[in-house]
Amino acid sequence: MFFNRFQLLFAVCLMILMAFYFIDFSKYHGEPPNITPTTPERSHVSRSSVTRPLPGSCTCPQDSYILKDHLPKEQSEELKQRRAREFQLNKNRTTSVLSRLLFALPNSPLQYPIQGYTVQPLTSTVIPALGLYAEKRKSYKVVLSVSKGILTTEIQHQDVTVKGSGENKLIIESNNLVILNNLLAKVSYTSTIYHINTGDLATFQFENHEAVFPIAIKQPHIPVLYDIGTDISSQVTITTKTFLRYRELKVLLDSIRKFYNNIKVIIADDSLEPEPIHRENMLHYIMPPAQGWFAGRNLAVSQVTTKYFLWVDDDFVFTEKTKIEKLVEVMEANPELDVVGGAVEENQFYFTLIYEEGKENEGGCLYRKSQGKFHSLPGYPQCFLTNGVVNFFLARTDAVQKVGFDPKLQQVAHSEFFMDGLGSLLVASCSHVSIGHQPKTADGQSSIYDKYRHPGENDEEFKLQLHFYKNNLKCITYG
Repeated sequence: MFFNRFQLLFAVCLMILMAFYFIDFSKYHGEPPNITPTTPERSHVSRSSVTRPLPGSCTCPQDSYILKDHLPKEQSEELKQRRAREFQLNKNRTTSVLSRLLFALPNSPLQYPIQGYTVQPLTSTVIPALGLYAEKRKSYKVVLSVSKGILTTEIQHQDVTVKGSGENKLIIESNNLVILNNLLAKVSYTSTIYHINTGDLATFQFENHEAVFPIAIKQPHIPVLYDIGTDISSQVTITTKTFLRYRELKVLLDSIRKFYNNIKVIIADDSLEPEPIHRENMLHYIMPPAQGWFAGRNLAVSQVTTKYFLWVDDDFVFTEKTKIEKLVEVMEANPELDVVGGAVEENQFYFTLIYEEGKENEGGCLYRKSQGKFHSLPGYPQCFLTNGVVNFFLARTDAVQKVGFDPKLQQVAHSEFFMDGLGSLLVASCSHVSIGHQPKTADGQSSIYDKYRHPGENDEEFKLQLHFYKNNLKCITYG
């Protein structure tokens, strides 16, 4: 009997021990955040940050344009070498240490900021939340080091030894943990170089524990705000580009005034023999002849003073469904958006851009997928995110001005703007706002117009060569 009771008691104790072993105590949040691990000495030393691996070679589908095959043979090698040099310069300009991948090691007694610590260049700023939470020791020694600045501390104490204050490596040692932490709370970082947008990595060490945390060094932007006023005319400017199509342009302008009698219209005109346009609140900018599609867009958008502009082609026509206010509503409700496209003749054209970086010496792979989209906008099921839209869109003026339109592209250009803006412009397409398209008619200028409007083989080749060099692409696919 005693033996059976002993076995039962032993089994119960074993079950209790196993239950404690499998409990996930991490889900209990009642304890303070700075709990010291019971045996911090056992945590292994390893690198707490690594460099991202270089991307591998990307694969070009069978129907891709292999861009190196479209380079002039006698210039091919020289172009490749120039592109490689320019790519490295661009990489040096745009790559920051803040893109380095960092890991937080387990069982660390170190406390430090992991995100959001931003300083102005050449300005002393306290590093928040620095602390050491370790078991009782005779002495505590921590080391902080940076590469693009200096570290300082404000207070001294007889029970503390400080070395390197005002240098890029700061050593603090004390036999009193409370005093040490008080001193850590006063540590400041000051960058020693002036840069408007860069970063540093700080290393924080205690015994065999090491942590690395980022320091963002940024010059704050001065806000540029637009007074949107009280009506659509103070919020939006309509922009267009025309070339030898004054009849279509007149129809467009008449339709605009039918629905919006006071909104400003900006016209960029590179016709061979410009005709004067005198209408109230319409600005007509005459360009040198045949400068091209993107040069005209740049000119028109550069003169916009409102928060938004609406881009339309010169052969579009406003209808009852061309409600600019609805597009403004979408943009105002989603301030992170930069471009919102509508529909032309009830048809939406949109596309996604799939980009793989590829090897540096080969270039990336770009795939334009027609009718590609991501997901709908919250609260606007008729709108969804994508990467490119049709030539009827409302855009945030300052965002588009930063990307710009490449004036090298004179005749073959539309998707290229969104390619240049990939990663900079957040784009959506909406089906509930549309514009009409004027019927095509033959006229005396059609042969001259067609000569400039429809690109030849040389224009297509030039665009592919431009993608090779400017966009550092290996191939491009249109689907």
